[in-house]
Amino acid sequence: MSIQFSGWEVQDDGASFPGVELEPSQKPQNQGVYTMYHGTSVTSARQIITSGFKQSSSGMLGKGVYVSRNIKKAANYPHASNPSDRVVLELHVRVGRVKRIDTNDHPMQYTWSSQGYDTAWVPPKCGLRAVPSGLEEDCVFDPKRVKVVNIAKAPNAAVEKELQQLISKKSKSPEGGGGPAVEACSLCKRKTQQGSAHVKQRCWSCGERICILMSKHFCRAGAGGGEGEGAGGGGSFP
Repeated sequence: MSIQFSGWEVQDDGASFPGVELEPSQKPQNQGVYTMYHGTSVTSARQIITSGFKQSSSGMLGKGVYVSRNIKKAANYPHASNPSDRVVLELHVRVGRVKRIDTNDHPMQYTWSSQGYDTAWVPPKCGLRAVPSGLEEDCVFDPKRVKVVNIAKAPNAAVEKELQQLISKKSKSPEGGGGPAVEACSLCKRKTQQGSAHVKQRCWSCGERICILMSKHFCRAGAGGGEGEGAGGGGSFP
């Protein structure tokens, strides 16, 4: 005797979890949160951790915060500084809607942010004259999309300890995302990026309580006669 089931199963691309690690050449999903890096001086690192990032007034991709998934690229900044004054910040970046810029004189190289995109992405080894190193680079228009979560590199242990303490202090402050800890959903075991409540409902077929963010739910079709449904996925870089 065969047993019939209804329900759904989705394959998670990882973009729903904070700080997903990708190789520089991999295409992230729109709306994902990814681990990236930013190289700066010790003094600027203190200011960034304490007060947040500020837009660069100009650059090869226009205004924004310049970051990279390649830590080697970030470690070369600031270019004119002594290595003893360089810090690499580890970040979680909410990329939003992303525009791929991979050709010289791209028509949207400087205007992507005014055309509905949140981040511009330059893939590695794409031949862009503005990136002679050939290393991956990103520009995020809104600084609020970029959060410092760790110190990836510091000139010495004392500086690293000082900066880590600033990160810890910032994370505990209300504006730094502190306050009551956000608990994971009891059904899907996930946390939303903003800590908002998940939508929960009864399965149309078996009546089991489910969360719309669950990656899998199976039920015996004979228990009700309806059919569960679900959705998942995300757009890749243009």
